[in-house]
Amino acid sequence: MSQPLLPADIKRYNLLLWKVLIGGIVCFALFIIAVGFGLFGQLPSFHYIEHPKSNQATEILCEDGRPLGTYFIQNRSNVTYPQISKNVIDALISTEDARFMDHSGIDFRRTFTILFYNLIGKKQGGSTITQQLALNMFSEEGRQKNFLKRLLQKFQEWIIAVKLERNYTKEEIITMYLNTVDFGNQAYGIKSAARVYFNTTPDRLNLTQAATLVGLQKGITRYSPTRNPERSLTRRNTVMAMMVKSEAITQEQFDQEQGKPLGLKFNAATVNEGIAPYFRTVLKADIKHIFQEHSILKADGTPYDLDRDGLRVITTIDYDMQVYAEAAQKEYMKTLQQQFNASWKGRNPYKGKELQIAQGVKRSDRYKELEAQGKSEEEIKADFNTPTEMSIFTWKGNVDTLMKPIDSVKYYKMLLRNAMMAMDPQTGFIKAWVGGINFEHFKYDQVKMGKRQVGSTAKPFTYAVAIENDYSPCFTVANEPVTIEVPGSPPYTPASSGTIPGPITLQKALAYSQNYVVAYLMKQVGPTAVATLAKKMGITSEVPAYPSICLGSFDASIFDMVGAYGVFANKGIWTEPTYIMRIEDKNGVVLYDKKPRVVSAMSEDVAYIMTRMLEGVVKNGTASRLSYKYGIRTPVGGKTGTTQNNSDGWFMGITPQLVAGVWTGCEDRAFHFLSTGEGAGANMALPIFAGFMKRVYANPKIKISKGDFEAPKNGTSIVYDCDKYQQQQQDTTELDQKLGF
Repeated sequence: MSQPLLPADIKRYNLLLWKVLIGGIVCFALFIIAVGFGLFGQLPSFHYIEHPKSNQATEILCEDGRPLGTYFIQNRSNVTYPQISKNVIDALISTEDARFMDHSGIDFRRTFTILFYNLIGKKQGGSTITQQLALNMFSEEGRQKNFLKRLLQKFQEWIIAVKLERNYTKEEIITMYLNTVDFGNQAYGIKSAARVYFNTTPDRLNLTQAATLVGLQKGITRYSPTRNPERSLTRRNTVMAMMVKSEAITQEQFDQEQGKPLGLKFNAATVNEGIAPYFRTVLKADIKHIFQEHSILKADGTPYDLDRDGLRVITTIDYDMQVYAEAAQKEYMKTLQQQFNASWKGRNPYKGKELQIAQGVKRSDRYKELEAQGKSEEEIKADFNTPTEMSIFTWKGNVDTLMKPIDSVKYYKMLLRNAMMAMDPQTGFIKAWVGGINFEHFKYDQVKMGKRQVGSTAKPFTYAVAIENDYSPCFTVANEPVTIEVPGSPPYTPASSGTIPGPITLQKALAYSQNYVVAYLMKQVGPTAVATLAKKMGITSEVPAYPSICLGSFDASIFDMVGAYGVFANKGIWTEPTYIMRIEDKNGVVLYDKKPRVVSAMSEDVAYIMTRMLEGVVKNGTASRLSYKYGIRTPVGGKTGTTQNNSDGWFMGITPQLVAGVWTGCEDRAFHFLSTGEGAGANMALPIFAGFMKRVYANPKIKISKGDFEAPKNGTSIVYDCDKYQQQQQDTTELDQKLGF
C-alpha cells in the first residue's frame, strides 16, 4: 500500500519542481543569449540588419523609364510599399500570418498551436512573416532539413525577427519580405513575379493575380501556375477563402472570382529577356570599363557587381523606336533571305570557298570545345561529319533537326546578317540599336563591334571637302575615267559601272553614285583632306590617306557612320553618339552621368549644301525607291552603298531630327548576291530604313518632324540652284569675252 505524502514531502517535491522549471527557464534564457551572441553560429550585426544585402538585378531603362531588360544572378528588383497592390498585402497576411499587425516578430500563440498540431501528426508551418524574412535575408543555406539544425535555426530566426521588428515598421517588413521571396521561374521579388507571370506591375495586380502569387509560397514547384496550373488554381482559391475568413474580402467577392481562369501572361525571365539584347551586352561591357576608368566603387571600396547590386542604368534608347527597328528588320530580312536563296538556286555557293568553310569550323564553339577536350584534328573532323541533333535559326523560328555540324556551318555562311542604328543628330542620343538578326544564335554585335567596308556611303566625305573648297553642286564634270598619281605606288584608276555618259553636275553624280566624278574630286582635293574630315566626323577606324577612300575602301562601324552623317543633319557639328544618360545605385544616388562631346567638323554652309545633295539622292537617284516604292515623301537625305562583289549593302538616311544607318551582308564577304540589282544597298538595306521610318512617322507620340532641313539664317554663299549657277557662269563668260580674256 502506498502511503500518503507528508506535507514535508509535498513541500520538497514542489521545491524540486520549481527548481526544474526555473532552471529550465534560466537554461533556455542562457541558450537564447548564447544564440544571440553567435555561439551557435554568427548572427547578422545591427549594421547588417540596417543594410541587408540581397542579389538585386540591375535594371536597364529607356529614356522614358520603360524597362529594356536586366542584368542578374537572381532576377530581383525592389519596390516600395505604396507600389504594392493592397490585394497582395491582404492575401499575404491572411495566408501566412493573420496576426502580423499584432505580434512583435514571434507569434507565441501560433507557435504553441503549431506544436500541438505537429504532435498529433498535422504538420504545419509556424513562422511569422518576419521570421520568414529573417530566413530569406540572412540564411545563405536556406531552411535546414536536419531536425536539430532546423531547431537551432528557428531560435536564430526568433532573435533576428525581434531585431527586425525593433528597427523597421510593419510596412517596411512586409515590403522587404515581398522584395526577397522566390516566386519560381527566375522571379525573385513581387516586381519580377508580376512581370514574369502577368506582364504587369505590382501596384496593378488584381485579386486573383495576387492570390496566385501568394499561393506560390506554399511550394513554388508544386503550385507553379506554369507547371501545375490545376493545383495553382486550387491553391489560389484557398488563399482567397482565407482572405474571406480574415475579412479582407467578402463572400460575394470570393464567389465572383473563384471561377475565373489563371489568366497568365507568362514572360520567361532570362538575361536576354526584353528588347535590344545586343545593345544591353555592349552597354554592360562599357559600364564595367567606365567604373574602372573613373574608379567608381561602393562605400566599402569594393567594385560594383552589375548582376547583384541593383543599379539603375537610364539609357537614351527610345522604347518605341527600338521596337520599330527590330520589327522592320524582321519584316524585310525574311523576304531578302528568300531572294538570296533563290539567286543561288541551281548553283553551288560553296564551290571554291573551302578555306572560308574551314575557317568557319575553327571559329565555332563546337570546334573549340572539342579541341579543349584534347581531340585530334581527325576526331574533330569525324565529329563534324556525324549527324547530330541541334537547333538552328530560321526566319520562321528555331528548328530542331538532325544535321551534320559541317552542314550547319555552311548553312550559316549563307545566312544574311543585318544591323541598324538610329540617333538624334542634335543631342547625339542613340534611339535604336539592332546589333544582329538573333542574339540567341549570333552574339556578335555588328553596330559598334563589327566593321565592314563602307562603299559609296563614304562618297559624301569627298564631296563635302570639295564643297568646302568652293565647288558648287552645279559644277559640271566630264564623266570619264580618271587616273590619280600615287607617290611610291601604281597610279589609281577606279572602275565604274552604270556610268551616265557626257558631262554631269556634282549633284547628279552623287545622286547616281558615279565613280568617275568622285575620283575627279579626289584628284582635286587630295586624300589627306578627305581622311582628315572623316576623322573629324567621328570615324575611329583607320582611314588611310589613299585615293581609294573616295569609293569607301576602308572599314567602319555603323556606330561611327551614323555619327558622321549626323554632322550633315546637325549644321556641321559632330555630337558624340551617346547611349548612357546616367547610372544610379539602388538608392537613387547618381554614380555617373554622360555629356556628349561636341566638335565643329565643317561649316554650316557646307553641311546644308550636303543635306540638299543627299536629298537629291532620294528624290532622283539610287535611293529614289524610298519615295516611289515605300511612300516616304518627307524631306529625307540618304546615300546607298554597295561594296565589291555585292558583299555589303548599306543605306545611310538623314532627317533633321533622326539619322540612321543600315548594313546587310553575310558573315563572310565571300558569300554574296550574284547581281548588283539584288545586292545593292538600295535593295539590301534601304527597305529596312523605310520600314523603320514609316513606323516612326505613324506614331505622333514620338514627335519626329516631317519638315525640311533648316537653311543657315544668313543664307549661304554656295550656289545650289543650278539655273542660277548656269546664269552666273554665262554672265562670267560674257564678261571675260568683253575684257578680252
